Amino acid sequence: MTRSLVSIEDLDNDEIEAIFELADRFLDEMATPGKPHRVRGRRTLARDFILSTLFYEPSTRTRLSFESAMLRLGGQVISSAEVTSSSAAKGETIADTVRVVENYADIVVIRHSDEGAAQVAADYTDLPVINAGDGGHEHPTQTLCDLYTLRAAHRQKEKDEDLSFKDVTIELRGDLKHGRTVHSLVYALARFGARIIPSHAPGCDLPDHVKQRLARDYGCLLLRKQEIEDLHDDDFPEFVYVTPEGPHQRTLWTGEEADVWFKLSLEQRRKLREMKSVDFFYATRYQKERHEGGVGDEYPAIDAALLKDKRYRQTKVMHPLPRVDELSYDLDEDPRGVYFKQAAYGVPVRMALIASLLELFPSLLSQSRKPRYSLYSNAQGLRCTNGKCVTRQANEARYVIPKFWIVDQQPLTVRCVYCDFEYEPRIVSRSSTKKYTAAIDEWREVYDRSPRDLVLYLNEQEAIDAGHQLRRGRKRPSGKQLPTKTLAGK
Repeated sequence: MTRSLVSIEDLDNDEIEAIFELADRFLDEMATPGKPHRVRGRRTLARDFILSTLFYEPSTRTRLSFESAMLRLGGQVISSAEVTSSSAAKGETIADTVRVVENYADIVVIRHSDEGAAQVAADYTDLPVINAGDGGHEHPTQTLCDLYTLRAAHRQKEKDEDLSFKDVTIELRGDLKHGRTVHSLVYALARFGARIIPSHAPGCDLPDHVKQRLARDYGCLLLRKQEIEDLHDDDFPEFVYVTPEGPHQRTLWTGEEADVWFKLSLEQRRKLREMKSVDFFYATRYQKERHEGGVGDEYPAIDAALLKDKRYRQTKVMHPLPRVDELSYDLDEDPRGVYFKQAAYGVPVRMALIASLLELFPSLLSQSRKPRYSLYSNAQGLRCTNGKCVTRQANEARYVIPKFWIVDQQPLTVRCVYCDFEYEPRIVSRSSTKKYTAAIDEWREVYDRSPRDLVLYLNEQEAIDAGHQLRRGRKRPSGKQLPTKTLAGK
């Protein structure tokens, strides 16, 4: 079965470590003298393969590092770098594009402005698809580069061979709302147990759907300074994301930060109280292409003066680049600035990823991964309300059927497969009868009998507008229309 990388969740921890070990091998065998983080030369591993890059958004590092990686593996590259010069300008859909490209190449790398575009591409081709960034959603290969950089720096300091960041504190600064590199990264950091300090620009906090996934999938929740008993340290951050060790009862998302202090092990509590410094900064630029308006002088910047603070004297600075004003040039020669190494690591890491997905090393990745959740999909029912989701784009909505993961059963909660927005449906109906009821718990019976027969709606009016009728013998929901509950915002 073909494997793709659409989300960082598509790789388990052991597979990430296997990719990193292969990247280590490429670095060892192809290192540039005096520049151990940079590869040079060319292998013949991929001489029979062609990589296609489909970039519907501007890119320098990601596109060139992928093309360099394929060339250094010995393969060939074909590109469609500008949307204005491709058939997309004529109205061609993502599905049609990849179904044509699969005749020309063996693996596809796609960057697109629509959230979920890479998932659509993976659904409509039997080639491996790599997500090089889909709108403000995810950028999983950048996360691999980020983790590899963290791993290299952490091993140099701790001599630790295990891919674990349980004692690492990383502060995320800047646009956490629209920065897709941040969204993929926080999921991975939560999986590997890092402590995460969010330092967002005004109005640029992590989106609700990212917080929901952190809590629901990884048990990672926000711990407030005042929740740490007897802590009166002015240097301690106001908020820290932490992932409790071992099994624990997951706290459902309530829209408020949850108290997780009681869930932490005694060792975790001790280390939190003793936390006096930050190991890494992860700076991000202001994503002006996804914003309306600006933040001006309030955007948090990192410079030499900030790093004089005692909490940051040993802090290494990362940045996915490009930078604007949020990262001072006076750090370029500072050994704590590792962002150019971070960019250089993109080649060996992407070499390893391409080699893995092309099965040049067949035992590196498993044949398939079992989904974490059950899938619900019906063209008649619930639609994602996120205006940036690929399912909401007129050109793609003609053929893309909305799909949702069933992430919770009580209350019933579903997550858009394409953009991660979550919803709590209030109405259950059937495709076969077009009769609905507000007894939402009946969804389980319908789903178990025939998943395709299940139709979910956010409220009664949606069901009525779709031509469904109230089932006889059932009390109509209170009021003409039930309130819509959309967990990921409006």
